[in-house]
Amino acid sequence: MHRKVMVVAGVCLLAGALPFLLRSVPTMHAAASGAPAYAKNGDLLPLADYREWIYLSSGMNMSYSPKAADTAAFDNVFVNPEAYRNFMATGTWPDKTVMVVEVREAESKGSINQNGHFQGAALIGFEAHVKDEARFPGGCAFFDFHSPTTNGNLIPRDASCYSCHADHAAVDTTFVQFYPTLLTVAREKKTLSEGFLRADSGQPIAGK
Repeated sequence: MHRKVMVVAGVCLLAGALPFLLRSVPTMHAAASGAPAYAKNGDLLPLADYREWIYLSSGMNMSYSPKAADTAAFDNVFVNPEAYRNFMATGTWPDKTVMVVEVREAESKGSINQNGHFQGAALIGFEAHVKDEARFPGGCAFFDFHSPTTNGNLIPRDASCYSCHADHAAVDTTFVQFYPTLLTVAREKKTLSEGFLRADSGQPIAGK
């Protein structure tokens, strides 16, 4: 589901800078199911029930550039249940897949904790990665949200997350290589991309 000035994480499910602070904006009507639904202006409608979806994995301080993030944060990735069931059966994502990444600041001081980090309660970033083949060139798009209860704005197609996902995703423009339970399924179903398999084996990627 990627960080922009602070998340274009994993959605751009994860394409590394630092988490941005969420701003308060008016709440719109949420989509009725896990399938993507859009406002008249093309915004993605809210995904307020995403916490009832399938949890895939968490990353901490992930960055796709050499520069480390300035703020320690967790990226939590979820996918709509219908898409998850299809992936488990086939190793591929169906049309209308929606993946989300929520970003929470990592905290270390709280209650009885003496070492390590835990996730803070406040969201500091939220994005979605949508597969909608009839609607978007290339079949997918990324959306940036102020919060799960507001509309998501389409990230422009010249943003780096599109080329990053196309070049490096393990399965169908998604970073399945970072979702351990799904990576096993993709290996069994033989659906991993050729580019990922070459990179995983240490072979150079064509054109790189």
